[in-house]
Amino acid sequence: MSTFATHPVDDDTMKPDSQAAHSPSTQAAIAARVATFARADRWFERLTLSFAALVLLSLAGLLVSLLYEAWPAFRTFGANFLYGTTWSPSDDVYGAVIAIYGTLATSAIALLFAVPISFGIALFLTETCPLWLRRPLGTAIELLAGVPSIIYGIWGLFVLAPLLQSWIQPLLIATGLPFLAGPPLGIGIFTAGMVLALMVIPFTASVMRDVFETVPPVLKESAYGLGCTTWEVVRNVVLPYTRVGVIGGVMLGLGRALGETMAVTFVIGNANRLAPSLFAPGNSIASTLANEFAEADPALHVPALFALGLLLFVITFFVLAAARWLTARGTRRAGI
Repeated sequence: MSTFATHPVDDDTMKPDSQAAHSPSTQAAIAARVATFARADRWFERLTLSFAALVLLSLAGLLVSLLYEAWPAFRTFGANFLYGTTWSPSDDVYGAVIAIYGTLATSAIALLFAVPISFGIALFLTETCPLWLRRPLGTAIELLAGVPSIIYGIWGLFVLAPLLQSWIQPLLIATGLPFLAGPPLGIGIFTAGMVLALMVIPFTASVMRDVFETVPPVLKESAYGLGCTTWEVVRNVVLPYTRVGVIGGVMLGLGRALGETMAVTFVIGNANRLAPSLFAPGNSIASTLANEFAEADPALHVPALFALGLLLFVITFFVLAAARWLTARGTRRAGI
């Protein structure tokens, strides 16, 4: 027989805790706490939803107000406003082609120069830059984004325009290209595009650098271990991994270029005429609004300016929609 006596477990010693855990007062307290948490979650969800709705309402209000103010111009000129090439406040005749062309041309020139330079800056900072130089150089590039646009405009008018007029534009005119013809005036659409490129570079380069730094080091180390060069790692590893961020950086720069006002106003020439040469003076939507809104006649001139603002809104919307479509298309192709 076993020398150990078997003693029955006294259930009474467990009853107080069990009864306390299942007592009506404890269950009521737990239920109240759960209800409090659920109510807090509902209020938090409603609060965040209200923030999102506020943005949508603001956007809708902006669109409706622009449509309301621009309606007299669209009612008077109809479709002629969209493809008319005459902008004459003295005759009350308005067409948006000159401003649209200037806006798109200066933005295209800006991206043509800014995107490759920004890409090179981002790659240098993340792949080949020495550690002691990486932080100060990156900080200096980010500080350029904080320079006021009017400073860029003054610098472009008094420094860049004479430089382009004396050295760059004569060389480009000698190429014989039709869109680079005409006298070297210094100011014009080309100069405005160059100033915008300098303003776009800090934004685009900073975004590209940040997204390049998100690539896991193990992916790049694996590629280097297989014998890939730096360019092959960038092309086959870094760019596919950061495609969405790179497109976002380019679109951020494009948005800055489309809506820039003061810097462009200083150097574009502010001429309401349509010229085939990029060296000729022109106008953009933003510069037209800045130059004419204060002295505009409320009859048709002000509605025409509101119509230009609406067109800039629509152009920006379609640019962002195209960027979103490109991003989604690339993601589908990658099988993500």
